[in-house]
Amino acid sequence: MRSGCFFALQRLSKCLNSRQTFVNSCYRSTMALTQVSSNKCAGGFQKVFEHESTELKCKMKFAVYLPPKAETDKCPVMYWLSGLTCTEQNFITKAGSQLAAAEHGLIIVAPDTSPRGCNIEGEDESWDFGTGAGFYVDATQDPWKTNYRMYSYVTEELPKLINANFPADPDRMSVSGHSMGGHGALVCALKNPGKYKAYDATALAASYAGPRLDVLIDQGRDDQFLSASQLLPDNLIAVCSEKKIPVVFRLQPGYDHSYFFIYSFINDHIKHHAKYLNA
Repeated sequence: MRSGCFFALQRLSKCLNSRQTFVNSCYRSTMALTQVSSNKCAGGFQKVFEHESTELKCKMKFAVYLPPKAETDKCPVMYWLSGLTCTEQNFITKAGSQLAAAEHGLIIVAPDTSPRGCNIEGEDESWDFGTGAGFYVDATQDPWKTNYRMYSYVTEELPKLINANFPADPDRMSVSGHSMGGHGALVCALKNPGKYKAYDATALAASYAGPRLDVLIDQGRDDQFLSASQLLPDNLIAVCSEKKIPVVFRLQPGYDHSYFFIYSFINDHIKHHAKYLNA
C-alpha cells in the first residue's frame, strides 16, 4: 500500500565544513563517516554524509540537520523517510523543515530510499521497484535479500550510527515520512512498540499492543493516487479507531502528492513531534 499522506507520530522511545572523514571523538565512534557537504542553515548545519552500510552491502548517504542546540546539548531525533524515486536530497532541499527543527531543537535525519549500485538485474527497470524504491522492508528472496534490507537499515544500523556520531538522545526518537516513506514510517513504528515516540500501517495497527500513540495524518484531497484508489487512509483510520489509537486525520483540499504539499504542512508535523520528544 502506498501511503500518500504524511505522518507525525507520538514520541517512541562542531561541525566540519569540508569533505573529510568525520568521527566524533566525544562519542568514541568506530564507524567512520565521510562528510559530503555542510551548509549553515537556520542557525544550525545541514549536512550530508556517506558510509559503508553493513546491512545493505553498499555505500549509503544520509542527510542530517543539526540545530543550534546540538552545539551544547543532546537533542531528540526525527527520522524522515522519503518517497519513491527520492534520495537524501529531496526532503532537505524542498520541504523547508530546517527553521522549525531549529526552533524546536530537533535533529532531523533523512536517509536515501534504497541501496544503490548493487548491479542486480532489473533493479533499474521500473521507477517503483528497485533503485529508489526500497519500501523500507527487508527482502526475503534472491537476488534482492542481500542488499535490499532497508527496514533493518533505518531501524537498527542508521540509529546506531547517528547515536554514535552526533549529539542525539537515543531515548527520544520519532519517525515520519511521505508516500512510500509514510507507509515505511508506520511499518517501522508499529513493528517496534515503544521505540519511537511518533509513526504509521493498517495491518500492523490491527495487532498493535504497545504504548499509546498520537498520530497526525495529512492527506491531499487532490492527490492523484487517492483518486486512483491507490491510497486507502480510511482503512487505516477505521483500524486505529477500533484499536483506540488516537488519530488526527486532515484532508487538505486542493493539495496533491507533491513536495508543495509537504512544504505547506511540515511545520505542523515537526511541532507535533516536538510536543512528545521534548516532553
